[in-house]
Amino acid sequence: MSEIFNLDGFSIIKRLGTGARSVIYLANDENENRQVAIKRAVLERAEDTRIFEQMETEYKVSKAVDHRYLRKCFKLMKFRNLLTVKEVVLTMELFEGETLEDSPGLSLIDVLLVFRMVAEGLGGMHQQGYVHCDIKPNNILLGTNGAIKIIDLGQSCRLGTTKTRIQGTPDYIAPEQVRKQPLDQRTDVFNLGATMYWALTGKNIPTLIPKKNESIGLAVPKQVLAPHEMQGQIPLGISKLVMDCVKDSPSERPMDMSAVISRLDILIHSILGSKLNKNAVSNY
Repeated sequence: MSEIFNLDGFSIIKRLGTGARSVIYLANDENENRQVAIKRAVLERAEDTRIFEQMETEYKVSKAVDHRYLRKCFKLMKFRNLLTVKEVVLTMELFEGETLEDSPGLSLIDVLLVFRMVAEGLGGMHQQGYVHCDIKPNNILLGTNGAIKIIDLGQSCRLGTTKTRIQGTPDYIAPEQVRKQPLDQRTDVFNLGATMYWALTGKNIPTLIPKKNESIGLAVPKQVLAPHEMQGQIPLGISKLVMDCVKDSPSERPMDMSAVISRLDILIHSILGSKLNKNAVSNY
């Protein structure tokens, strides 16, 4: 795929990065007089049609849901050769920042604040009838001003959907995604919990998608160290929230993002209150 390409109505400025079988560019939208991000995928082999499907899903879901923490999509363009779609281009909201995976180390309170915003954005999706299905560090953008954006809605679906094939990122995938069971808001709770586990410990929680040369399991391994057992400075309450989110059975997890946010708020206030008290003592 070429570094720079031509697109009527747009001035391509530079390549920003790569995704799954796609390339992201910075461009000027000359008709709207604004800068945008452009995701481009070109058919090179038969399986590339899946990224086309995901880009179309991302566009449709973005148009159906609206939340300040979800990246907006503006326009989907398909280019055909005879009857075959050979190229798909998606224009999206430009957000200056870097992924959670690429960000420098965050303080514990900053981690909790980031995940509170992510939970709020996901809760907004759920209220509008959709599940994200692929929350992971690479799909959370952190802005320089403290804002966040949830990106890549390509695996999103309506609440209650049962998918015919396994879709998700192995290190963060929920058991029901692997078992091809109905997906709902608690699927995102698991994905979020698995992402929090990584952010707090630097390790991935075991999932039903095995490492190479292993077979797919039927249950998540029970012997998993909780975050506070791996990092002594992590409060027990935070550790318990994470481990509750990654329970094998959806019915044992927090029931929705409102429940997650409520617990995060208690933890955030507790940490901030403790810091204020320490500062008051030290200044006395």
